[in-house]
Amino acid sequence: MRKVWLRRKENTLDHLPEAVRIAAQVRLGSVFVGRQPLKGVEGEEAKKLFEGILPVDKDHQDWPHYVNRYWIELSVKVPFEGVELEIGKDENDKPYNVDDYLTYRFVLKHPHCANTKEEMVSNNRFYLHDPKRDELEKVKIVRLKKDADKEYIKASNDEKTMNRLIRLLSNSKPDNMNVDQKETLLYELKGKEPAKFIKAARDKNLEIKAEIEEMVSAGVLRKIGNQVIFIDEVLGETTEDTIVYMKDKKNSGTLTTLRAKLKEVII
Repeated sequence: MRKVWLRRKENTLDHLPEAVRIAAQVRLGSVFVGRQPLKGVEGEEAKKLFEGILPVDKDHQDWPHYVNRYWIELSVKVPFEGVELEIGKDENDKPYNVDDYLTYRFVLKHPHCANTKEEMVSNNRFYLHDPKRDELEKVKIVRLKKDADKEYIKASNDEKTMNRLIRLLSNSKPDNMNVDQKETLLYELKGKEPAKFIKAARDKNLEIKAEIEEMVSAGVLRKIGNQVIFIDEVLGETTEDTIVYMKDKKNSGTLTTLRAKLKEVII
């Protein structure tokens, strides 16, 4: 068994008293897409779900008419507290409550309904509250933060790695910072955008990406838009292209020159 709730947006701007607004009759009804009513399910899935619900068999000539009529007439009354919908399925993939499940599928596609309260925009008058999804999202966030913590611990044990991550994830120059400052900044970066931090920390090209950024910062390389340029030569249309260029053995001479120039600037 699995339940979700269809809820309506609270209209706090209405001039009517709160008690009247709460008791108001609000419905989510049919809409048309082109010349056809919005359908929650279609094709073979619809034939299975509508079996026993419509007054004709799926092979009957009037089947399409009754399917359209079902969706046209579908109207969901949404009280202040919301509508509970049972959307769970048994081991045979059959909904425990077919009517609720059809309504749910209809709601998922409806232009006036958002998937979550947070995703609501001006044309959304309704939204879905899914406790299981919320729970899974919380678990996902916790695991993401734990993974970011693991990468932070590994990075903070290697000053070179910290330098590389700081170059890629911030505008700060690690050369002007002590170890404590680097650890603090990296911790803040990890906390603000854990997914971005993890991606950078696990990037197999972290070292060379940071080196490119250091060269750009030092003026050895230039960036115009996404292009990376050495004097008048475009090394790559993007940073990724430049990585490929610099890892190519036939360009080892240019790479040696770039590193020598960087060393001169740093010294």
